[in-house]
Amino acid sequence: MFRFALGNLLSRPLRSALSILGLAVAIGGMVGLYSIAGGIDAMVSNTFKQIPGVLVQQRGAPLPLFSALPSAWGAEIRKIPGVGVVDPEVVSRVNLIDGETIISPPRFIVGLDMHHRLKLKRDIFRENIKAGRFLNDKDRATNHCLLSEVIAKQLKKTVGDTLSINRYEFEIVGIYNTGSMMLDVNILMDLDVVRSLVRMDADTICNFYVEPDGTRPAAEMEAQIEETFMGRDVDVWKPSALMELGLSGGTSATNILDALTGKKEPAPDASGLKKSNAKNDVEEKSPVEVRSAEDWSERFDEFSGDLDIFLSLMTTIGVVIAMLSIVNTMMMSVTERTTEFGILRANGWSKKNIVQLMTLESGLLGLIGGSIGTFIGWLGTLVVNMLWSDRLNLYAGPQLLLFSIVFSILIGIFGGMYPAWIAARMSPMESIRRG
Repeated sequence: MFRFALGNLLSRPLRSALSILGLAVAIGGMVGLYSIAGGIDAMVSNTFKQIPGVLVQQRGAPLPLFSALPSAWGAEIRKIPGVGVVDPEVVSRVNLIDGETIISPPRFIVGLDMHHRLKLKRDIFRENIKAGRFLNDKDRATNHCLLSEVIAKQLKKTVGDTLSINRYEFEIVGIYNTGSMMLDVNILMDLDVVRSLVRMDADTICNFYVEPDGTRPAAEMEAQIEETFMGRDVDVWKPSALMELGLSGGTSATNILDALTGKKEPAPDASGLKKSNAKNDVEEKSPVEVRSAEDWSERFDEFSGDLDIFLSLMTTIGVVIAMLSIVNTMMMSVTERTTEFGILRANGWSKKNIVQLMTLESGLLGLIGGSIGTFIGWLGTLVVNMLWSDRLNLYAGPQLLLFSIVFSILIGIFGGMYPAWIAARMSPMESIRRG
């Protein structure tokens, strides 16, 4: 029956080719779209596997870039049981590099306290030096910097070259490559130099990177860090009016008016805190929050989940068109082969045999179209990653590729079921007479 079904498809090459092409385009598009979410998941997973520590930043700040904490709090964090190394950091976005305005992709300068940074047992930047050297104590208060390989290639820079950042000259002493788009956007330099560059107060940092010493469960250590600063005066981070317009649940007149007029949430009670249940007391009181690799992964998983919904809607359009193409092909096949079906029935074929033949043919269309589309989609991800390695990171894993082929076969089978039912319901004499 397989050879019979394949022969029927080959006897109508143009029609079969068009059906296969339509399905291949739909499946290739599906692989390409879902590889976006796969790339995000792979990037986040690979990045945080190399970062054993946690981040202490201002509560509510979406990123360390928007966080501000007193640098003196680092000494208090170091006294907490389970804390190994506390490295203060300052993060700021770069506006100008070599006189050119930087918009996309964004670049950031990260200030490190080398006295504490070099005490880390694991440092993703230090472990991935590709040329030159990592920063050390001698680089304190000097205009020395460390570039990612991505930025170095973009700017055609190497170790020993000078780099203008926000109109200040810096010497490149090393080049690193973590392989993560999340981290390879940074330019590393001394903490005090960055403070001076961005005009930040000497007593302020953006966040603390805390490496546990392994003597205490991480969850207990993280909870104690937050509890240590309960009741302090640092304000909880809130978005600006423009960000509220973009991040709010809607764009109604009320939302816009509240954002522009600075309307506040309900006034706090006498203790200075908003009313909350006991479970959230620590979160409401503490001006800091501790984010581990798991926390960041969960946040990105939420984003990926929303992205998957959008991708599913986009993919559905192509899949429906491809299925209709298969239904059309098989219906035309039924119309042209009514005599053939009648003869087969007269020679002992059952209705079940006719249905099996038609679904096998449509399933073959799905298999061939899906295989071609999956290969094209996978090849497309490789080309995109090669051409725009600093902007995109697509990943089509084995599970996605296998699912795409199986899904395509199912599309073909379901697309052929109705024409198969039409072909099987006619009696042998009726089929011959219609033919």
